[in-house]
Amino acid sequence: MNFSQDSASRREFIKASGKSAVLSALASVAIPAVHAAGSDLIQVALIGCGGRGGGAAANALRVKRGPVKLVAMADVFPERLTSDLNKLQQQFPSQVDVPADRQFLGFDAYRKAMDCLKPGDVAIFATPPAFRWVHFTYAIQKGLNVFMEKPLTADGPTSRRMLALAQDAAARNLKVGVGLMSRHSRALEELADRVHNGEIGEIILQRGYRMHGPGGYFLSLPKPAGISDLLYQVKRFHSFIWASGGCYNDFYIHIIDQLAWMKNAWPVKAQALGGRHYKVSPEGVAYVDQNFDVYSVEYTYADGTKFFFDGRCMNGCEEIYTSCLHGTKGAGIASKSGDCGLPSSLYSSQTATAQSLIWESKVSPDERDPYQNEWNDLMDAIRDDKPYNEVKRGVEASVTSSMGRMAANTGREITFDQMLECEHEMAPGIEKFTMDSAAPLLADANGRYPVPQPGIVTTREY
Repeated sequence: MNFSQDSASRREFIKASGKSAVLSALASVAIPAVHAAGSDLIQVALIGCGGRGGGAAANALRVKRGPVKLVAMADVFPERLTSDLNKLQQQFPSQVDVPADRQFLGFDAYRKAMDCLKPGDVAIFATPPAFRWVHFTYAIQKGLNVFMEKPLTADGPTSRRMLALAQDAAARNLKVGVGLMSRHSRALEELADRVHNGEIGEIILQRGYRMHGPGGYFLSLPKPAGISDLLYQVKRFHSFIWASGGCYNDFYIHIIDQLAWMKNAWPVKAQALGGRHYKVSPEGVAYVDQNFDVYSVEYTYADGTKFFFDGRCMNGCEEIYTSCLHGTKGAGIASKSGDCGLPSSLYSSQTATAQSLIWESKVSPDERDPYQNEWNDLMDAIRDDKPYNEVKRGVEASVTSSMGRMAANTGREITFDQMLECEHEMAPGIEKFTMDSAAPLLADANGRYPVPQPGIVTTREY
């Protein structure tokens, strides 16, 4: 992608000292051999079970070009590992070989799982995003290809770290996929080609919406007895900005990414509104998560084009979950419903009517699942030894999401560069976490955690 908004600060975002600190441990690692075209078994290790972890492992085992086998699993919660293992064994009995001595628990379990692989195998990262850079560093040391779920980062220091690691992985010929599956939607791929070729003229406006009831771990009640603050925050990662970027990054990044793709640029700044409205349970207990209930963000591109994004997690309200774009010659619907719902379409006017329809996507049944497509594309790159590294784009999408979130959380206009260069690292020392470590956030006497205070706390988010 060509980014007209590139500045000296973006071109030089990695300070020499920061990059050397991340890469020093990797300097002596040789470039690993990769699997030859259509050749031998590729082994997979799953780090982070439950939710997308089990889904990503299933996609890996369903790829068109095998053979593929799951041989190790890691998590900090035994029940999540056991649940995913049972499901995967039922679905893929001949492709799952994870005996008890290859089931690992704890914050160092990722190392033990990756130690079961050989160079050229694949590690899946589906833990809360705060741990991405830690796990990616070790995968590069081991010469492993990687699939990592989105988002990749939630703050400036880890974004810069991941960008440095992306360069190192590419230099070592490792293949790395990122779970922004919209980029592997065949409908959105064709839409991007048509838009970039000018079929609706120059883009002058974009609109994105994800508005529905609370989902995932959006809301959290005070920590119950019997679990540490750290494990509680890891388990309910959507509720805590350090762990996931909050609901804003985890829920909204797909639409932000796909509309930036259509524009062929990343927004350069954002200003936003956000508010907490319904933060008490039906029983009258105050929720302790850090999320706003609503977000309304105005992104601006370098050419002045606006991209408006609205997010809401409230029951009983109008539900809208779609992405749209408007050009000088017409308009388009990127996702009709959901993150990348079919069909995508283009229109000769600014209203989507049957009369103004000029194109509608048609995708063959075997390529309608973008989650599966991204794995087929990654495995093709591994077996054919093609360059494949989606990390830089994944970090930029994460920074763009964080920029909108920080604008809402501080009440200030935030630029892309400010977000990337922000020095507030939300979980310092995460690479040293153990089961007994203190949590990055501490609750007050009432069990409540720090929340954003727009206009009051303006240089950091909480």
